[in-house]
Amino acid sequence: MGRFALLLLLAFASFQALCFAADDDTVFYDSFDEPFDGRWIVSGKDDYKGVWKHSKSEGHDDYGLLVSEKARKYAIVNELNEPVSLKDGSIVLQFETRFQNGLECGGAYLKYLRPQEAGWKAKEFDNESPYSIMFGPDKCGATNKVHFILKHKNPKSGEYVEHHLKYPPSVPSDKLSHVYTAILKPDNEVRILIDGEEKKKANFLSADDFEPPLIPAKTIPDPDDKKPEDWDERAKIPDPNAVKPDDWDEDAPMEIEDVEAVKPEGWLDDEPEEIDDPEAAKPEDWDDEEDGEWEAPKIDNPKCETAPGCGEWKRPMKMNPAYKGKWSAPLIDNPNYKGIWKPQEIPNPDYFELDKPDFEPIAAVGIEIWTMQDGILFDNILIAKNDKVAESYRETTWKPKFEVEKEKQKAEDESTDSDGLSGVQKNVFDVLYKVADIPFLSEYKLQILDLIEKAEKQPNITIGVIVSILVIILTVLFRLLFGGKKQPKVETKPEVAETSNNQSTGGEKAEEEEEEKEGTAAPPRRRRRDT
Repeated sequence: MGRFALLLLLAFASFQALCFAADDDTVFYDSFDEPFDGRWIVSGKDDYKGVWKHSKSEGHDDYGLLVSEKARKYAIVNELNEPVSLKDGSIVLQFETRFQNGLECGGAYLKYLRPQEAGWKAKEFDNESPYSIMFGPDKCGATNKVHFILKHKNPKSGEYVEHHLKYPPSVPSDKLSHVYTAILKPDNEVRILIDGEEKKKANFLSADDFEPPLIPAKTIPDPDDKKPEDWDERAKIPDPNAVKPDDWDEDAPMEIEDVEAVKPEGWLDDEPEEIDDPEAAKPEDWDDEEDGEWEAPKIDNPKCETAPGCGEWKRPMKMNPAYKGKWSAPLIDNPNYKGIWKPQEIPNPDYFELDKPDFEPIAAVGIEIWTMQDGILFDNILIAKNDKVAESYRETTWKPKFEVEKEKQKAEDESTDSDGLSGVQKNVFDVLYKVADIPFLSEYKLQILDLIEKAEKQPNITIGVIVSILVIILTVLFRLLFGGKKQPKVETKPEVAETSNNQSTGGEKAEEEEEEKEGTAAPPRRRRRDT
């Protein structure tokens, strides 16, 4: 018994040590279990009319910070007790957000503010308040990404420049709770996780990962260098010695009547292609004076179904063998060709070398957004020095809620469609969003995201959208494999009903337009002769 008690005591001591270690590595944490008044300061600027609320997450007893109104700007900030350095060891930025009413147009990102000027007050927080890092989801129109933006001071010019992560991951398209994590490592690496799964890894000093790159180019085009007036960029020119042949007929038509064609046997010259519907009857309430002369609707002539054709027969057209079109002189190599002109390169006065980013410390955590949606809930905002701490919070605060929401969503999908079609389509869209994140498709990412969003609104065109995306993938692969200067034309527009992306009107206007379309789409009860 004494041995068991000793083991229990050791286990408790180890657990307590682990808790203290976690506390030491937790720089900032807000669970919003208690009302935010006092800790978070709402901006007093006139632009920010959105009302923040301390509210439960739908279906849970867990509280969060809620965006409560549509079509509003919101701003709120929490000043840290001490600024947090980003230069020493690892730093983890993590928070949860849930789009309880979905998200068509709005941001849900955090701004990690650097120390402000002397005399600055939290009530003055707005979009001009300088930040070190901006991180989180943003979706509206063609924009669909999880931002990671670093504001970095150029040591030569003294200017702060926004450096955007290239090819960021897309925002999950559902109403579930998701947790976003950015891990800044001392080896200049940054990792972006969504729900604990790594979606992006980048290097702060790599020109392939940030736009513009943190380290400027060594040389830049000379802004004062001008192209000489006699510079000839034409690789090919029309042959000045070429002469149009005497027998070249520019007026010959492209197509001519096929004189050898013979009318098919059995062609019904006297039968029209359409006839009045014999079963149609004039409506009893039809008023000739008010509605005009009534005429029966037309149907296909049943006699034409078994015949080779009906109505007046005409000889078909065929290509004219004498057709040559407009004559133009053949192209020859330009003897004066000098290539595509570029200004000469000069040393970049703003160039500098860098071993590590010169991160500004984090002095406050702020949310400054504009959104057309309400129901956006922020929760469990964390700054930590250890990614194990962030992982522990994900397991204890986010995952239990997510599992409950996922099961509820699954049950709703099954009740909506007994054969599970809704769930299948959701899985398809999840895969398509991952396809959009593939780096070699970055040139077409916005087109792909636009197609996916249309398919989500109109599930009946999903197959057409998949085909369009496959065409894009095959086109890019063709270019990668075979090269070529000209890009093959990619048709990415399936036949769908257009919806409004106007930010100032939002989803309500789009719904009204859709209702109007539906109201005018019904076939008319009566037919009248054109006058």
